[in-house]
Order: sequence, then C-alpha cells, then structure tokens
Amino acid sequence: MLGKLARQQDPNVLVGFDHADDAGVYLIGPEQALVQTVDFFTPIVDDPYTFGQIAATNSLSDVYAMGGRPLTSLALVCFPDKADLEILERILAGGLSKMMEAGCTVIGGHSIRDEETKFGYSVTGMVHPKKVLANAGAKAGDQLVFTKALGTGVISTAIKKEKAEVAWVEGAIRSMTTLNKSAAEVVTRDEFRVTSMTDITGFGLIGHLREMLLASNVSARISAGAVPVLDGALECVREGYVPGGLKNNREFAECMVEYASGVAEDVRTILFDPQTAGGLLISTPDGPAVVNALGDAGVAAAMIGEVVAQTTPWIRVAQ
Repeated sequence: MLGKLARQQDPNVLVGFDHADDAGVYLIGPEQALVQTVDFFTPIVDDPYTFGQIAATNSLSDVYAMGGRPLTSLALVCFPDKADLEILERILAGGLSKMMEAGCTVIGGHSIRDEETKFGYSVTGMVHPKKVLANAGAKAGDQLVFTKALGTGVISTAIKKEKAEVAWVEGAIRSMTTLNKSAAEVVTRDEFRVTSMTDITGFGLIGHLREMLLASNVSARISAGAVPVLDGALECVREGYVPGGLKNNREFAECMVEYASGVAEDVRTILFDPQTAGGLLISTPDGPAVVNALGDAGVAAAMIGEVVAQTTPWIRVAQ
C-alpha cells in the first residue's frame, strides 16, 4: 500500500521501502545514520515471558540485518481489558531481558485495549552510512550464507495443535530467542566483504531471497540439502501442520523457482516456512571465511548456495 502513495523527496533517506528492506535508514551526519524498524504480533507460545523474549528478538533482528546496532526501543502493547495484568508484566519482563542483552534501552511505549494480545517493539539503531547492508547489492559469484535454521513456522503450528514433541518446541524456542547480535558483529567486520544481507522472517527463505535477487538484479542457486532445518520441522510438514502464511508464501513466490527432480516435497515446502526471529541471509564473496568466523563465535551457519547472473528461473533449487 505504501507503494501507491506519493513519494517524499528526501535526500537523507538512504534506505526506504522501495526494495522491501528490513528497516529504514536515515542519514543524520557524515558518519551516522539512523536505522528504524517496527514489529509486533500475537503470541506463538503459551508462556508469557518466553513470548516477550521472542517478540523482542524478532523486533531487534531487522536492525542487525541492516548492519546496525540497536540503541533504543518503544514497546507496543495490545492487551485485553479483563485479562490478568500479571501476564502482561511477564511479557514485558521477557522482552526487557532481551533488550538488555542487546544493549538496547527501552525508553517508553504505547498500549491499547484489544480483544487479542499483541506485543512487539519499535527499535532505533545506528549504522555508518557507508556500511549499510541492504537487499540490493548482491553480485554474481557471491556465496549465500545462512545462520540459524528453518522450521519455526510449522513447529509453532504443531504447538497450537498440541502435537509438537518437547524437543521440537525447545529447539524452536532456542532459535527464536537467540539474538542475531553475535552474527551481525562477525559479518560486519572490516575483514569481510558483504554485499547484501537480510533476515529470514515472515516470507520464508524463498520469499526473502526473492527480495534480495530482485533488488540486486541477479539470480541464485540453492542446495536444498545444505539448508539447515530444525529438528521436527520436516515431520511437521509431513503431518500437515502447515501454517497459512507458508501456503501464501508458496503461492506468491514459487513461480520464480525451479527444482531439481530429486528435491523432496517436504523440503520444497519448508523453504517457504514463515520464520519468527529467523536467521540472517548473507551474500558475500568470502563465504567460507564468514562461515568459519561465525562458527568460532558460536553462531551456527551454513553456505547454502551462490549468486549467479540474472536468468530465468530466478531461483534454482538442487538437492
């Protein structure tokens, strides 16, 4: 809808909404730019404190995805009028714990009465204007590096159906409450050449890769077997615990994808799984070195494909 509105001509806008980037970037000085983002959603786990942690981790991620450092945040709360306020206190406490871990100060917020609980943050960060990592910029010859693993969407659906195994839930929560802070600190080191970066959230791996490719006028080859997947995720797909968002993602973006004949249906499906607080997708000519450095920092990462010159189809998925 924003694309239908009149464009404001402001030369200080370094990154707007033209290429579906993770956050906006606004120049405020020769060596300083603001990174601004907002995100909130309904509970995806039963425990209020954990929900707050997940919401905060997810909100912070977009600043990290731009190569920035989060500074301040404002809490956004929708909460039922007659609900127990102790629940809200636990949600806020969970969110605050992750904001403190990120070194991001909560300076206020806004709340409204709503029949359905919703929670998240507006986050402001800083980045050097010449070190912004946007969707545009990926180049043929780059390797694609992915942190974390896919599967939080289907596992969350299994949780709602009370069909998820304890180990699956624990793995998904561990992923959704792990900040992308350490990963971003490694990736933004001066020793590495990173041309483009995004985080994998609601549109799934294929959807966010699509945004990167369209913004950069390039294509990609993905090795499905190299894409990390959470324990239990493929079992959830096979049992039919597929969220509506996944179906929408697939309907929208699969027209850009060509699969090798050996790529199984459950693997094809998980590539569209909507993630909450997902990992970073990094385009870099220094793929092996970046993966090794991430590993040394305790960040799980894998090289899942490569960027190639623009062609049709835009995305080829091999085994």
